[in-house]
Amino acid sequence: MATRTLPGFEPDQEPASLDACRRCPLWKDATQAVPGAGPRHAPLMIVGEQPGDQEDLQGKPFVGPAGAMLDRALEEAGVERKKVYVTNAVKHFKWEPRGKRRMHKTPAQREIDACHYWIEKETGKIGPKVIVALGATALKSVLQSSGAKLQASMGHAIEHDGRVVVATYHPSFVLRAPDPESREKAYRAIVEALREAHKLIG
Repeated sequence: MATRTLPGFEPDQEPASLDACRRCPLWKDATQAVPGAGPRHAPLMIVGEQPGDQEDLQGKPFVGPAGAMLDRALEEAGVERKKVYVTNAVKHFKWEPRGKRRMHKTPAQREIDACHYWIEKETGKIGPKVIVALGATALKSVLQSSGAKLQASMGHAIEHDGRVVVATYHPSFVLRAPDPESREKAYRAIVEALREAHKLIG
């Protein structure tokens, strides 16, 4: 039986550029694709889930509220952001309307898989020693495993494809936490993961 391909969904396409990517349908509702940013041979790569509202509008990764929290955590961990390559597992903003706001919607596994094409290209170009995966979507993409569990992967380094992967919460998880104690605990986990990654780089 032939596989049904959704309109605007070409998972085997090798696009000429990120802007031309049609490997999944998310490009249709996004303002633009959001590439990674950072130095060419950064030893540390940070992978988030997907662009948010501000990232979608500005075309840059981690420039919204979650980005501000990541900057704070990096500074506390003693890591200079300008020396880190930051990107997302999925390059287009997936959202749903809620009143006049565009609210984040978690990418589907097929979208993560389709966009792994770009993560592979970035990893090959940058050649990081350590990758920090922020949240479950990033972890699934980096490990190429739909069954990867964030909680089970936190607190220890993971060897994968000749690199070390460190998993922790996404900064947006901290922003959504229901109370100050939960927020502080999640934020501390991010700082510690970044410190560990920094140590692993040597």
